[in-house]
Amino acid sequence: MCIFSPNCRVVYFGDMDSLLSLKEAIVVYLDRSGGLRKLVEDCNVFKGAQQMGAVYRFSFDVSPSDMLELDAPLGDCILHYPLKAVSLFQSVCYLSIKTLSLIDHIETESQVNVVLKPTHLPPFPDYCLDLSEFPRGYGPMRPLALEGLVIAMTRVTKYTQGARFLCSEETCPCSRGFHHIRVHAPGATESATVRSDFTCFLCSSPLKEDVKSRVLGDKQLVELMHVKAVDILGVHDAASLRYQSVTLFLRDELCNSMRIGHLYRVVGIPAHVHQWPNVTWSVEACSVQPWTPKCSRLVSNNFQNLQAASACSPWRFAAIVANSFGSPVIPPGLYNTLKLGLLLSLVQTEDNPDSPNHLDVLALTSDSLIIDRLMRYSLPLASRGIHHALTGELLASLSRDEHGAGTANIHAGSALLASGGVCLLGDLTCYKKDKMDMLQSALESRTVSVFIPAKKYGDDMDQQLSFPIQCNFWALADAASPSKRTARCDHVVLGSVEMGSVPLQLAGAFGLVVQCRESSANHPLLSMTVHTLRQAMCPGEPLYPACMQFTTQDYKELLAHARELKVDMSPEAERMIHGYYMASRRVRSDSTQRSSVTSVKLLISLAQAHAKLSLRTEVLEEDAVIAVLLCESSVTLKHGASALVFPPDAVFPWALHDLDSLHQRDLTLEEFRKQILNFVHTYATCIEE
Repeated sequence: MCIFSPNCRVVYFGDMDSLLSLKEAIVVYLDRSGGLRKLVEDCNVFKGAQQMGAVYRFSFDVSPSDMLELDAPLGDCILHYPLKAVSLFQSVCYLSIKTLSLIDHIETESQVNVVLKPTHLPPFPDYCLDLSEFPRGYGPMRPLALEGLVIAMTRVTKYTQGARFLCSEETCPCSRGFHHIRVHAPGATESATVRSDFTCFLCSSPLKEDVKSRVLGDKQLVELMHVKAVDILGVHDAASLRYQSVTLFLRDELCNSMRIGHLYRVVGIPAHVHQWPNVTWSVEACSVQPWTPKCSRLVSNNFQNLQAASACSPWRFAAIVANSFGSPVIPPGLYNTLKLGLLLSLVQTEDNPDSPNHLDVLALTSDSLIIDRLMRYSLPLASRGIHHALTGELLASLSRDEHGAGTANIHAGSALLASGGVCLLGDLTCYKKDKMDMLQSALESRTVSVFIPAKKYGDDMDQQLSFPIQCNFWALADAASPSKRTARCDHVVLGSVEMGSVPLQLAGAFGLVVQCRESSANHPLLSMTVHTLRQAMCPGEPLYPACMQFTTQDYKELLAHARELKVDMSPEAERMIHGYYMASRRVRSDSTQRSSVTSVKLLISLAQAHAKLSLRTEVLEEDAVIAVLLCESSVTLKHGASALVFPPDAVFPWALHDLDSLHQRDLTLEEFRKQILNFVHTYATCIEE
């Protein structure tokens, strides 16, 4: 027995007994899995349709493991012969509909369009498709699992699910009824389903479509890339591998189930899309699920021992972690405030639109080379790090779809590709004004707006699409770059620092602004010279005391573990943050300096990140102290006139090389905590909004 499938392939089913056995197993499975109930519900929707001759589409989620337990041949059919499985389900559904009189208008089995969606596949190599492997297109056309990053997608357009054709010869029996039904099959183009050169299988007369019976569905194209391909856009050493994206076809209920810049695991059927004179290899998606790569989240013994030794103070662990951070590129103790900010930003990267706790960092420096080296070293420690190139696209770009639809194809820029991670912008003094304005708008709105002109892409009207930005931005600026800058001074008062060529509005859009300056006793040039010479003279040997020898892998595992921590705000931390916000609004009466809701989000984000970095699940008042210190320092750099007296050198008064310096730092922060409480008590009452 054979059935003519829409993509012109003949499938042999075998003897009638095995065919009947497979159909009985399908009935049992549908009954156990709730498929029959879903069939009845879908038929109730079609019952009210007045349109005769329509193709009725039924979609079923099937579990291959349950199928194999119920009936091994049926499970094998689902995994290896999807067209045969669809035909079997089609026959069972048609018989069920006719037996139960679920749809009055249905007359033939060909009117039933069944779509099977495997929920998962066996975890074996033969069922996985690695997007980094070549060549493609020679494997089996059966369900495969693939994982990757969405780098581009089109808008949702229409396609033909099914169509009815009638013979043009009036005396032919096929000039009426439902003898010629075309339904979409994986890999079939629109011309394979609907065109004008079909002929009747009885009299060979031309067929004409009954346009009123055509059924349309939604379609969306997505470009999926191997996740390691983003290493090329980061600062990793590029491996000698070739990566090429694959086109996914999302249809009907799967449309809009994927977002640009996110990772997914897809079960789909590879197919050859014929577009003369070319043949394109693509994948018809059956199921889509968010995917997170597995990575080690165990804190190393070095950091576990450090945490136990520093348990006497809620500030010490994070201080030592920041002090030793980046030792392969800069000496410990140099630019500790910036290193703490980078670590907090790395911890507070969350790919969750409902919890936008972003933490952007802007470093103002007179030595951009050292700061750029530190940021490049830190970027691979993020869950995903993208180094934006000046010649690349920061937000998004448009092109015409190449798969026949002609609609707009939206390509992700660096910001969208870095979703859930960090986008390193580099030196802002190299950016032109229009790029700075675009960046400022993106930082303030946290969205990417894409305008699609109707005339260019064949639409009825112009469209404006928005995509959320869910990454942290890092940037640096040379404060001494403009020629109009006045003479430099070693002792710059907070609030009087110049932003260089970076507009104040753009600097204000960054959450955390850090002024990178060191005292004359710890000059960065001298420290970096000694550091570089020691590395050259003793390559591969430890340069610093054993207590500072935390490897890059140790930091990667620590940050991965800290990112997964779920923290709760303590009442003391909430009172301090709320009180500081209210008091700051009263002290800074000028609207340009007054704290906004964004400041509250920044305070909460900093406090939560410090708690995570300290490996705590509760945000303490001490975490809020660090948040206030960093936030007030940042606001003062932007607007000046702080009402608080900062500790010497902001966060780290001295290089943390012994217990005395750690103890002195704890005392200094404790004094600052009391100052905040006094500030809140003085100004946070009787607020005039």
